[in-house]
Amino acid sequence: MSKSAQPNVSRALFDQVMVPNYSPGTMIPVRGEGSHVWDQNGKEYIDFAGGIAVSALGHTHPALVSALTRQAQQLWHVSNVLTNEPALRLAKALVECTFADKVFFANSGGEANEAAFKLARRYAWEHYGSQKNEIISFYNSFHGRTLFTVSVGGQKKYTEGFAPVPEGIRHATYNDIDSLKALISERTCAVVIEPVLGEGGVVSADHAFLTAARKLCDQHNALLVFDEVQTGLGRTGSLYAYMNSGIVPDILTTAKALGGGFPIGAMLTSDACAASLSVGTHGSTYGGNPLGCAVAEALLQEVNRPELLAGVTHKGARIKEGLHALNDQFGLFKEIRGEGLLVGGELNAAWQDQAKAIMTAACEQGLMILIAGPNVLRIAPSLIIPDADIDLGLQRLALAIEALS
Repeated sequence: MSKSAQPNVSRALFDQVMVPNYSPGTMIPVRGEGSHVWDQNGKEYIDFAGGIAVSALGHTHPALVSALTRQAQQLWHVSNVLTNEPALRLAKALVECTFADKVFFANSGGEANEAAFKLARRYAWEHYGSQKNEIISFYNSFHGRTLFTVSVGGQKKYTEGFAPVPEGIRHATYNDIDSLKALISERTCAVVIEPVLGEGGVVSADHAFLTAARKLCDQHNALLVFDEVQTGLGRTGSLYAYMNSGIVPDILTTAKALGGGFPIGAMLTSDACAASLSVGTHGSTYGGNPLGCAVAEALLQEVNRPELLAGVTHKGARIKEGLHALNDQFGLFKEIRGEGLLVGGELNAAWQDQAKAIMTAACEQGLMILIAGPNVLRIAPSLIIPDADIDLGLQRLALAIEALS
């Protein structure tokens, strides 16, 4: 047992003291370095999960440790009664490397999306009147766990038991231009799109679909919102996925990898839109705190380099190649898809509803992996995972599938 573990801190303690909204695995990680994690018993794992696309630079990256340690010795918190230097530096950096003119900081992706949806409605209210309040999202999308964001998300299971939910939200079919055309109207204030559905099965948006969404929003004076909580910060091979498409949104949300594991989120937008969030209309006590912003600034500097982003594309292709080899061996997948290092493998009919079983078996073999629903394996490792770790992780996945076979 590692020195940091205590004999009485076990998985059983979770059931005793934690609200049962999660069902964590049996092992408890206690240490990480790069793309490796160790549990309480000293067992080593390859990390293909990345904390759900969060650990963009792996575990305990020196640049992030240094930034956090340095800031922790200077200033932790002042609230938004005052601003702070790390927040201003990070906001300036985000503006300089994206379409945005203004930034709002939050603590999570859900909060960033909450801010985006509130901004969209308030902007429409100010410019066109209260009747322009409808938000269009897409089935199988995911935008957070607040009551507003979970209602905008297109998965009914997440709103079950929480009615009445916010009104004025409609859902179209992802990648279906006609479905969007049928819903959008002069009442629409925003269309919200994930460039790649993350929780919804790792499905990429077609370029024609994004182009049509931009055009329809312009025609109906609606804002186009890109939820890049999962795709942002290099995950797809460019700093943000919208940069691959050439389609520029009015609002973009980012979180997860932004802090590399330190909780921070942000909403990026134009000057014209930002003006609607005037003093007192929205806020966050912790949003833009010095610790989170210092870490995010360091991560942005590391990630936004051509050689790192090019490596993401190479490593993603290596993972897909390995999955195709597994498919040749085990007849596992109906489709292998995704962008960069957000990769999904949809299971075929013979393996229906077995994604969680494969995830559990992989953990037993020393591999941390994700799922996106009952039929999709999801891989979202560090953006700088060594090729050797990719190969070793795929070997361990093969052992897991073999054990289940």
